[in-house]
Amino acid sequence: MKDTRKTDRLMALTARLTEALLGDISALERGRPREMLSPKPDIQQLLALYAREAAAFAPSAVQALPKDARDELTEATKAFREVLKRHGSILTRMRKANEGMIRAIADDVARKKSAQRPYTPATPTPAKPRPPGAMIFNSVV
Repeated sequence: MKDTRKTDRLMALTARLTEALLGDISALERGRPREMLSPKPDIQQLLALYAREAAAFAPSAVQALPKDARDELTEATKAFREVLKRHGSILTRMRKANEGMIRAIADDVARKKSAQRPYTPATPTPAKPRPPGAMIFNSVV
């Protein structure tokens, strides 16, 4: 393959996406999720372009590349996948922590609403109060 423009374009996209994901990881580790780059429209467009370019890049084209270009592309892709896996792992942990906090708050509100006050006469209630289900629907936040 003499024309390496596709390879160069895919390498550039991979490098830019890897940088964006590393920026997201850094923002999440600092506790500043608003500084994440991946939700921004330009990064979303970059992701769509990467998906299109990667899908159009045939495995036979990789085999036709010179060994050094093939090795460089393989290493860049491997690094991108590792960063993507780490990014996904951090996002999953953050999501579970947030869901856990919301569930704990909802449980605490429900417990406080249903707790009887000491030294007060018991008054019959017409219906059992419902737990605060507006915050959690089918255990999905």
